[in-house]
Amino acid sequence: MAAEFIRLYEQNPDPKRVRQVVEVLRNGGVIIYPTDTVYGMGCDITNQRAVEKICKIKGINPKKHNFSFVCADLSNIAQYTRVITKPVFKMMKKGLPGPFTFILEASSQVPKILHSNKKTVGIRVPDHSIPKAIVEELGQPILSTSIRDEDDVIEYSTDPELIFEKYQHLVDLVIDGGYGQNVASTILDCTGDEVVVVREGLGQLEDIL
Repeated sequence: MAAEFIRLYEQNPDPKRVRQVVEVLRNGGVIIYPTDTVYGMGCDITNQRAVEKICKIKGINPKKHNFSFVCADLSNIAQYTRVITKPVFKMMKKGLPGPFTFILEASSQVPKILHSNKKTVGIRVPDHSIPKAIVEELGQPILSTSIRDEDDVIEYSTDPELIFEKYQHLVDLVIDGGYGQNVASTILDCTGDEVVVVREGLGQLEDIL
């Protein structure tokens, strides 16, 4: 059965359609959605079956893969991370919402959620009203991984119709939120004494220091 394909507008996401997306997530579905960078694939972080489904689609080992959590804001990150130093929190406040993923020490809750032995978690707050509306309606973060494959035709990550064509029999719902970017978020590892740029992306580190 093909996935649902629905249109949402960034300026004013239709609450009825947002509820439809959240219903899919609550039922263990996997969705593809726009962010302020590339399109992402996500599910309810507490649904083990959905997490496994994403791992299968992407061919990754959940015990080894670094997932990110998409949050609506910084208010509930304390649940998923351990101590955040003042300088790091300052950077996060400056850079989020925005095209950054902050890798932080995971709280004990995270390995339980993902059934992994991961010690870190990526925190992402996209500057985009569609994922924000979804996460707020769901009431908790969604697990996120970008769908941009290095060896894929670049359009797959930007054109929602091509994304749908490729993933319609693998996921449960694809959101058409208009063309996406083809540059991912900047990943910053904040678990050591110094902040390390793991991946250069759309966000500029000097802007938030």
